[in-house]
Amino acid sequence: MSEEHLNQVTPVYILSGFLGSGKTTLLQRMLSYWKDQGLKPAVIMNEIGDINLDGLLVGNEVPMAEMLGGCICCTVRGDLSMQMLELIHTEQPDVIVIEATGAANPLEILDAVTEVSLTAKIDIKPMITVVDSVHLLELHEAQKGKTYRLMMEQIRCGSVLIVNKTDRLQGEEQHQVETLLRRLNPYADLLPAVKCEVDLERLTTLYERPQQVHERDSDSPGQSCSNDEACDCQEHDHEHHHGHGEGQGQMHHSHEHVTVYSHYFQGPINSEQFEEFIAELPREVYRAKGVLSFSDTSSRFLFQYAYREPDYLKITPQGNVPDVVVFIGEHFDRNTLESRLRQLEADPR
Repeated sequence: MSEEHLNQVTPVYILSGFLGSGKTTLLQRMLSYWKDQGLKPAVIMNEIGDINLDGLLVGNEVPMAEMLGGCICCTVRGDLSMQMLELIHTEQPDVIVIEATGAANPLEILDAVTEVSLTAKIDIKPMITVVDSVHLLELHEAQKGKTYRLMMEQIRCGSVLIVNKTDRLQGEEQHQVETLLRRLNPYADLLPAVKCEVDLERLTTLYERPQQVHERDSDSPGQSCSNDEACDCQEHDHEHHHGHGEGQGQMHHSHEHVTVYSHYFQGPINSEQFEEFIAELPREVYRAKGVLSFSDTSSRFLFQYAYREPDYLKITPQGNVPDVVVFIGEHFDRNTLESRLRQLEADPR
């Protein structure tokens, strides 16, 4: 891979939404949009079953990785880093789209994707959730069952909600759907659609922030959920629990909702200074993880932070693994974190 591609930050979009909501239709529209711009998109497609039927709808000219036989948040989670790294190194795409199975908990998907930041330079874009507006109203009337809870979680995690199938709503139903979505997720942008036909330029630039693509830095607005729900994978009867509702957040015009911020370092930093910085993290930072080189020790470390407790493990990573820390939380000031980390870089002692 060329030096230019080694330093390139790859945008990553995650498409969430319940089974049959229209995710694959939106995926096809996004792929066509990028190809018309002369860009090279790639796809990671996740299916519970052993056959990727939706993948047949994606053209052969689009590089695609398949994750079959489970969902990202469960049995095939460990495959995600490998699949994405292989796509980035072999295909060198301009953008990657992950279409998650409709049975997956989006918060777990977000957490799995952030792990890739430890080995590849990616920019996690705000999650796009496709909402089946007709099915939503039906489930909301009953308000029970795993299907209903999972759909609520997918809606809460979205920074952009594609309100699909509005042509099948009658009378006041569209107003009812929008009112419900505003109550469940007051931060998201709502884009009504028929067959997922939306303004794709607006969709892909809603939360753009000017960013410097250097070796050390990549800004990654993402999204988050705030409550604990079970993953609804039909073939796996288990639950995932989260102390704080990890995730990543969108950026709204007036403030940041819930954010993931990835900071790539130019060189080693002082371990004591970094520990002081971590001890002063605001409570709004729920989770952090990274790979670090310290100026006062020859070892590299895998860094983990959860429940306000840091952990450091000596590692010897193989290949070209950057020094990076990823922060996940809600309503924290990423500019303050960035400024403090730049100070650490300027004074490695």
